[in-house]
Amino acid sequence: MGFRVHVEPSGHEFDSNDGEPILSAALRAGLALPYSCRSGLCGACKGRIVHGRVDYGEYEDKALSVSERAGGKALFCQARPLTDLIVEAHEVSAAEGIPIKTLPCRVVQLEQLAHDVMALHLKLPQTERLQFLAGQYIDMLLRGGRRRSFSLANAPHDDDVLQIHVRHVAGGQFSEHVFNGLKERELLRFQGPYGIFFLRNDADRPILLMAGGTGFAPIKSIVEHALAKGETRPLHLFWGVRRAHDLYMHELALAWQREYDNFRYTPVLSHARPEDGWNGRTGWVHEVLLSDYPDLSGYDVYASGPPPMIEAGRYAFAAHRLPEERLYFDSFEFSHEHG
Repeated sequence: MGFRVHVEPSGHEFDSNDGEPILSAALRAGLALPYSCRSGLCGACKGRIVHGRVDYGEYEDKALSVSERAGGKALFCQARPLTDLIVEAHEVSAAEGIPIKTLPCRVVQLEQLAHDVMALHLKLPQTERLQFLAGQYIDMLLRGGRRRSFSLANAPHDDDVLQIHVRHVAGGQFSEHVFNGLKERELLRFQGPYGIFFLRNDADRPILLMAGGTGFAPIKSIVEHALAKGETRPLHLFWGVRRAHDLYMHELALAWQREYDNFRYTPVLSHARPEDGWNGRTGWVHEVLLSDYPDLSGYDVYASGPPPMIEAGRYAFAAHRLPEERLYFDSFEFSHEHG
């Protein structure tokens, strides 16, 4: 038996199936609640249980602290209703109405972008198109019910071929196949789009973008779409990687900077070596961002990359006066090979 869930402040309601997480039921009902990893690891889906009881499920302590849980918070990707509920969550209206589809696709190109990054160019059947927002992701569907999440690197206006960036993870079921067995013209299946990591258009504040590693993929989609539609707000991208060869689309970002007056690009190496011949910025990418923008109260920040980068940024940015609701992030949990 399922339960009824009422969402404040929107007043929307939906039914959950027996044992179904709040987030899954909301997505099935067409509501766009905040989330990222869907694994209880990142904390993006955190909301408040106003009335009713839930099974909190399994999650990392960093995503939901003891004090937060005691204060009524829960992770909606894990929490399962045990009674009818009233919950408090901010809904993301721009994602509403976009259908989640399960589609076949053909690999039309394997493009090695770096020693450990492969771009897959995917073609849908002629009669299909995927509607999505710049920054969203898809789940590649694997045998045995497994799935791996990857952000779309192409912009929505350039959707003739979909593009994802796959980092080689040693022992990873999907990435090992991509690097060692996948052939062009092979058929794959995916489901999507998912996610609430996309550019908001309800403010005129300048925008700071922070990417870590293949977190560049959704940022690429966001930047290309923003520039194509004539975005006038200042955009400053900080891209943090270990070594110079990890900046696998460095020339593209430099080209954006040359072509658009409102776009700036700052690459950052955390482990630069003499052989890199690097004269640019070094250190942790969030610290470099803060050295350039010590007061974030007048900015919106979009961050995409590995969990340690996101966690460090969340705490540091808050200490530098960034309101919590103005940090939008996509945390790449490697258990999902996301990105």
